[in-house]
Amino acid sequence: MRFFILLLAGCLGLATAAFAQPEADASRIVTLGGSVTETVYALGAGDQVVGVDDSSVYPADATQQPSVGYYRQLPAEGVLSLDPTLVLALDGTGPPAILDQLRSAGVRVEEIPDEPTVEGTKAKIRRIAALLGRTAQGEALIRQMDESLDKARALRQQATTTPRVLFIYARGTGTLNVAGRGSSAAAMIELAGGENAITGFAGYKPMTAEAVVAANPDVLLLLSRGLDSLGGVDGLLDQPGIALTEAGENRRVVAMDDLLMLGFGPRLGTAVIALTRKLHPELEAAATSASQGE
Repeated sequence: MRFFILLLAGCLGLATAAFAQPEADASRIVTLGGSVTETVYALGAGDQVVGVDDSSVYPADATQQPSVGYYRQLPAEGVLSLDPTLVLALDGTGPPAILDQLRSAGVRVEEIPDEPTVEGTKAKIRRIAALLGRTAQGEALIRQMDESLDKARALRQQATTTPRVLFIYARGTGTLNVAGRGSSAAAMIELAGGENAITGFAGYKPMTAEAVVAANPDVLLLLSRGLDSLGGVDGLLDQPGIALTEAGENRRVVAMDDLLMLGFGPRLGTAVIALTRKLHPELEAAATSASQGE
């Protein structure tokens, strides 16, 4: 009987080991996806990164690394030329056959989940931290993020409005999409105390003048590079339907850094605070009045 128990315990131990995610050889890391790169650097492992993708624009040190192209249209040759021991690939990296090719070449490839929620961001940080053997650093990042999110929550409670916000993804006048339900933009708008102006569909769809006028947002929200690609606020107001909205008439346009706004990485709390202030100008007015009254 004792032999049977010891045998069973040994089998269970082997099974547990088989399903465990062992710490990776992270001596040469290629990071694919801006929030993955940002997280690796925030964990203090930036000196182990040998390559990044084009969306990895933060921190500044990451932009000095060789780029292997955009993570959604990845060439295997560029990655393999860097001789990585570990590839951390944000969910959506592809095409899938490229990841299979990297694995076939003997490279460890770990796909990182990318759910645009607070809990999804924490899961992303914990997953990367565990793979790099930096669990304690990961928990410290999450605590810092929680503190910032608490500050953002306190700001929202002071706000007196719930603006209807239309997020426009722009890359020049030929590429204009608006964000519906379930998108990362919609999640950020909600976290910042706004209401997404588009509820009739999920994800992103091409912008039409009719949809913009029907949505009639109070605020137009864009990524900074997107607004620049249109020629600034004046260029945006020239787009079909925009000038006919409440936001267009009042020139209420908000722009934020691309990765900060949609990355859902370690700076999520900082991003929510910034967007909350931009969507609720009464907060700035109240702060100014308070400082003048002192």
